[in-house]
This record gives sequence, C-alpha cells and structure tokens, in this order.
Amino acid sequence: MTNNYPTTVEGLLDVLRKLRSPDGCPWDREQTYGSLRQTLTEEVSELLDAVDNGDIDEMREEIGDILMNLVFYVVIAEERNDFTLPDVTAEIIAKMIRRHPHVFGEAEASDSDAVLKIWAKVKKSENHPDRKSAMDGIPKNLSALLQSEKIQKRAAHCGFDWEEPEQIIEKIEEELEELKEALADGKDVEIDEEIGDLFFAVSNLSRFRKRGTSEDLLRQTNRKFMKRFRYIEQKLQEQNKCSDDSNIEEMEELWQQAKEFDKK
Repeated sequence: MTNNYPTTVEGLLDVLRKLRSPDGCPWDREQTYGSLRQTLTEEVSELLDAVDNGDIDEMREEIGDILMNLVFYVVIAEERNDFTLPDVTAEIIAKMIRRHPHVFGEAEASDSDAVLKIWAKVKKSENHPDRKSAMDGIPKNLSALLQSEKIQKRAAHCGFDWEEPEQIIEKIEEELEELKEALADGKDVEIDEEIGDLFFAVSNLSRFRKRGTSEDLLRQTNRKFMKRFRYIEQKLQEQNKCSDDSNIEEMEELWQQAKEFDKK
C-alpha cells in the first residue's frame, strides 16, 4: 500500500476527506460532531496516561490520535460550511497575540502571577454578550473536581475568596460535621448534599494552595492506593491465597506493610 499523502496537517486533512468521501469508509462517513466526543475524550485520557508514565513514544502516538480527531472535526465543518482550518488557526493566533500583550505589546509581566492577571483582564475585555455572570462559560464537560476549581477561581477573581488556608480547613471541618449529622439522621438526600459540599471544600483548599489541581492530587492518591492494593494481592498470592480467602484484619496488616515499603 503506497502513501502519497504529505506528512503535514494538510496531508491529514486530505486523508480524512478521502475517508469521508463516497468511496471512502462507511464508519467515517457516519461520524458527526457529537459522535466524536467519546473518542476524543478517550484519546486525551490516553495522552495524559502517557505523560504520567513518561512514555515519549506513546505521547507521540496519542498526540497524533488527538490531532486526527481535531482535524476530523474540521473536515465535518468544511462539509457543513461551518468553518475551515484557516478559520480555526487565524482565530487562535489572534487570541494568543491578544492575550499576551507582555510579549507582543507594551505590557510588562515579571512573573506568572502577573501574566495570569493580564490574561484575566484581556479575557474580561473580550466580547461575550451572552455571559451575564462570572459563572457563565465554565465548561460543563470538565471533571467535577476541575469544574469546582474553575468556579472557585471565578469567584476569587471577583474578590470572593479566603485569606488563609486555615479558614478553608475550618470550612472542611464544618462540612464534615454537617455530614455526620446527616448520617445520624439517615436522610439520604442530605447525606448526598453534604458529601458534595465536602468535596467542594477540599478542592477549594487544593486550588488555594496552587500546588497542583485537586484532580492531580486525587489521581496521585488513586495511583498510590492501586500500588498498595497490588502489594496486598501479591503477598496473598505468595501464600496461595486471594482476597476472598482473606479477611479485613489480614489485609489491613498487609496495607500497613505496603505503606512502610513506600516509605523505604
């Protein structure tokens, strides 16, 4: 099979146009803006896994998969006369220049905090007549943790924020007490609400500290938990046992061993 397509974005556009053509691929011809959502989400997740694993070869492949999905959107848009690739690139180039006046203009920014202030000021000046609230425009498809931090940042830019992390700790403790009361009352709706409030308060602390998003921190804990649980499974397997043959006391003891192993 010969490949006469140039190894450029234009070449990728031509490949996808061919796949969408009457003599192309039936599956590709069926795709729509909406149907590509899931595949794009999966490809982004796979790229993030590759980044976490430091796997450069995998990163290169996954970036290609994401680029293919994005170009797929453009080809569908061309067919519908919605927009073209030059429309997309022209808009993002103009936006990046507009939002970096400290690079392309006369503004000055000596550190990242100053850059973020400039970025926020420029974004605020951009024309979004449909946005009546600071809460408008927050992506609905973000993970709930990242969405909560976006919400909190918008509120903070309006001056509605904590002054010290200890204040947020007090809020977390307050939400925890309310959760305990709801559990004692046995009211499921209130329990669900208080669990959500507790998540929100904890993510607020992560946002306030600026040392990684709550999403990053939870993923880190997820990885740590899985690593330690695999340790438990390994030790049980060495005893010709599985979790069904064990009990919580034995697994807790192995869990503590796993924690000590991590420290070493």
